[in-house]
Amino acid sequence: MSKQQPAEKFTNPETPGYVGFANLPNQVHRKSVKKGFEFTLMVVGESGLGKSTLINSLFLTDLYPERIIPGAAEKIERTVQIEASTVEIEERGVKLRLTVVDTPGYGDAINCRDCFRTIISYIDEQFERYLHDESGLNRRHIVDNRVHCCFYFISPFGHGLKPLDVEFMKAIHNKVNIVPVIAKADTLTLKERERLKKRILDEIEEHSIKIYHLPDAESDEDEDFKEQTRLLKTSIPFCVVGSNQLIEAKGKKVRGRLYPWGVVEVENPEHNDFLKLRTMLITHMQDLQEVTQDLHYENFRSERLKKGGRKVEDEEVNKDQILLEKEAELRRMQEMIARMQAQMQMQRHGGEGDSDGIHGHKV
Repeated sequence: MSKQQPAEKFTNPETPGYVGFANLPNQVHRKSVKKGFEFTLMVVGESGLGKSTLINSLFLTDLYPERIIPGAAEKIERTVQIEASTVEIEERGVKLRLTVVDTPGYGDAINCRDCFRTIISYIDEQFERYLHDESGLNRRHIVDNRVHCCFYFISPFGHGLKPLDVEFMKAIHNKVNIVPVIAKADTLTLKERERLKKRILDEIEEHSIKIYHLPDAESDEDEDFKEQTRLLKTSIPFCVVGSNQLIEAKGKKVRGRLYPWGVVEVENPEHNDFLKLRTMLITHMQDLQEVTQDLHYENFRSERLKKGGRKVEDEEVNKDQILLEKEAELRRMQEMIARMQAQMQMQRHGGEGDSDGIHGHKV
């Protein structure tokens, strides 16, 4: 008789070294940290609203070290330009490849009718490039330059949205996540801020403009996160102040603006919504990317595939063929009318000859 084979030992899940389902999030975390993250932020607004200062304040970096500010005479004939600045930011081992797309010249010209076509073309080009890379053979290292979020800066000196603001946001609200921002909030009192916020929200609803809405907190989230989400939702549009200068206030160094009547602290939530805007951007960065992928990019992709598909080409061929047939039919009808007119003229001339003959016989 053969000897009985010893039974194979089954590893106990509780023994050290066992990798279970509970460890999957850690694997995803390690992979994501190693790969890094990509995010593209677009800033749009009139010159002089502090866009560059706010972006530098948000990410504690200098994205525009060599920027030349044009004079008033140059701004009159200036066209909208696209300037993309990419910077690698690392914090506690997590790498972020941040691309900030600035739009100098927007709203500066006297005639601003076509000033946002350049911006729309840029957004579509990034979608087109991503679609081309995604459809290619090598899809391992696709660089995502799609615009995930657009900070739209609204002037605090008006009484709401300008016609240019309405037209621009309506032109891009199906292509990118719009976050309205009221710039230079230190020029307004607290009551004026609340009144302007309400006016802007009413006009956004009146013109059916789709801005980015923060997702509701899940039921299993802690109460602090739910309260934070509620406060962020009620703060839209964000009234912000930007500054890169360190000022001493109450015995400590803070970033802010010094005035004869006091100091406006950038990161003080009682003074402005800067901290709320940064919290919204950081805590919902993944959601902004998912909405871009699942909604805006999918809409562009489906429309693009429809235009490049066989059915649309067949329809275009059929349209051309129908047009040719209509033109041939029109020519036939014109020829028929010409023949009928010639016959009528011949009959008329023949009738006149007969009448002359009758009158001559009577005479």
